[in-house]
Amino acid sequence: MRIVLASGNPGKIREIQALLAPYGVRILPQTAFATPEIEETAPTFIENALTKARNAARYAGLPALADDSGLEVEALNGAPGVYSARYAGPGADDALNNAKLLEALTGLEEKDRGARFRCVLVFVRHPYDPSPLIAEGTWEGVITTQPRGEGGFGYDPLFYLPELGRTSAQLAAEEKNRLSHRGKALQRLLELWGNR
Repeated sequence: MRIVLASGNPGKIREIQALLAPYGVRILPQTAFATPEIEETAPTFIENALTKARNAARYAGLPALADDSGLEVEALNGAPGVYSARYAGPGADDALNNAKLLEALTGLEEKDRGARFRCVLVFVRHPYDPSPLIAEGTWEGVITTQPRGEGGFGYDPLFYLPELGRTSAQLAAEEKNRLSHRGKALQRLLELWGNR
């Protein structure tokens, strides 16, 4: 089965392909179909993911999977949330976003730095699919005071897992895929596929 992924993010593509490959699913990035990026203007992960999935399915002529995910920090009332990728402004990279987050949390103790990664996946069979599949996953952690680890992407070097004593960026890819918000959302999506 071939599915277009409504993303050009190499980290997301790698993670989702690794998780779905055992099920005979081949993920193709939307860039392979000259799909234009669509603005993520909705206030929720679900609405953004649905818009992206329909857009990718329209251009690729294939079923589409879209992921909208982000980091929610309790002390920041859920920010950066849907703005995670552009927290430090349009065109910001991971380093700038991480620096802004650390600055926003300056002076807070670990007990006040709780956070979660949230992932919403939307699967559509075609652009006008009246019953898209929607799956969600979360991953609880704490924001560190400085980056640790070389793996992952985004906020992974700051996302500390107290029970493991490591950040997400310090986990092997297989372990991260099993524990992460995206891994949990994909497992839920597979369950929904099985029930369809």
